[in-house]
Amino acid sequence: MDYVAPTSLEEAYRALELEDARCLAGGQSLVAMMNLGLASPARLVSLRRIEALRGIERLADGWLRIGAMTTHAELAELDAASAAASLLRDAARVVAYPAVRAWGTIGGAVAHADPAADYPVVLVAVGARIEVGSSHGTRQIAAGEFFRGLFETALARGEIVTAVQLPPAPPAAPCRYEKLSLVAGDFAILSVAAYGQEIVVGGYGPRPLRLAETERTEPTSDHRASGAYRRRVLPELVRRCTSS
Repeated sequence: MDYVAPTSLEEAYRALELEDARCLAGGQSLVAMMNLGLASPARLVSLRRIEALRGIERLADGWLRIGAMTTHAELAELDAASAAASLLRDAARVVAYPAVRAWGTIGGAVAHADPAADYPVVLVAVGARIEVGSSHGTRQIAAGEFFRGLFETALARGEIVTAVQLPPAPPAAPCRYEKLSLVAGDFAILSVAAYGQEIVVGGYGPRPLRLAETERTEPTSDHRASGAYRRRVLPELVRRCTSS
């Protein structure tokens, strides 16, 4: 396996031209998959030396831009100047464990697209934009369109998640994140993000689902919880998220 650590996005884009090249951000998911034999990329492209992927800034249109290499630990201390930022901060605080939060990044988690992870459901609920780049330029994808299925996203070959953008919102806008897991820090059996009138469910299907969609979707079933159990738990999580 080839390993490269570019210092610019342009270098990273060129390195990704090799077939079966994969980005390495925090490594908390990809390295685990490699250890289990579930992934064996021909080249790892480390993003840790690329300064353009770091930093948090307010854009001219009022949106908050969060660089892809921002860690979960940094997001857990995010200044909650808006309801969207507050919701993301709350989710970051319950991602895995301190060691994982210190290394894992929002860009890596978003690109991994685990439907039981904490960020996808929140980003869909707040109407976030996923910023991606490649040697052909940059584009923005609505979070609701970015997550397409189990570990499946709208990323094209050679594209990198460069940032996540949160919309401006009144500080007092109602929002809440709740999740049910076997033990604290584990992936969610089921999660709910409430943002104003928007309610999005995670862990119920292969991608984050708006509440109305869950009525038409059979919940996924695995060793963590049966579909029937998830149907019983969902109303209680929604009640917690929407109660004052």
